[in-house]
Amino acid sequence: MACALEAQAGVLDVSVVIPALNAAGHLAQTLAAYEGVREIIVVDGGSSDDTRRVAQSAGARFVAAQRGRGPQLHKGATEARGGWLLFVHADTVLSGEWRRDIQVFMATPANRLRAATFRFGLDEASARARRLERRVAWRVRRFGLAYGDQGLLMHRDLYHALGGFRPWPLMEDVDLVRRIGRRGLTILPSVARTSAQRWRRDGWRRRSARNLGCLALYFLGVPPRVIARLYGR
Repeated sequence: MACALEAQAGVLDVSVVIPALNAAGHLAQTLAAYEGVREIIVVDGGSSDDTRRVAQSAGARFVAAQRGRGPQLHKGATEARGGWLLFVHADTVLSGEWRRDIQVFMATPANRLRAATFRFGLDEASARARRLERRVAWRVRRFGLAYGDQGLLMHRDLYHALGGFRPWPLMEDVDLVRRIGRRGLTILPSVARTSAQRWRRDGWRRRSARNLGCLALYFLGVPPRVIARLYGR
């Protein structure tokens, strides 16, 4: 009955789970984009800035967890009450008709056994940003390897059947997407637009090389905790 009333009121039966660490600078904009969902959970890994205040001022639930995106996502999923779980990063905003897209996806009964992600986008109007977006689009189409900054939507039953996010310091997104499988992943039309700050700070080539290096080490079987140490996470 509660879910029916929420649907009539235009509220999506979705728990948005956002891992955060010192994210006060862009969290308010991120949270404002997710109005109309059942709940927003900000899972904090020990911020020393105003992340808690920003989250609570926006009406989000604030949950503390062990630092690390894997442990934070895992904790958020255990706290979630929605029928569907939407995992997004603190600097990622879904744009376009994302609400319509996920409503259509959730309305198909067979999709309770599938997951969905969004097209990757950056909040920068440069040619290098567009090139990176095209490379990511090819990677997702060819291998089904969507990273966490593209968002991930799935029914809670599927999440738990798959074993959920492992409490790893990194590569937790690739690990879960691999368990979903390329055939079990739908790419929705809307764009998950992420801050390009990391690429501007680290250098576009260096940041991309770092990400590729992490992926290569993961596929070679190097434990995520070791990869995290090598890359200073």
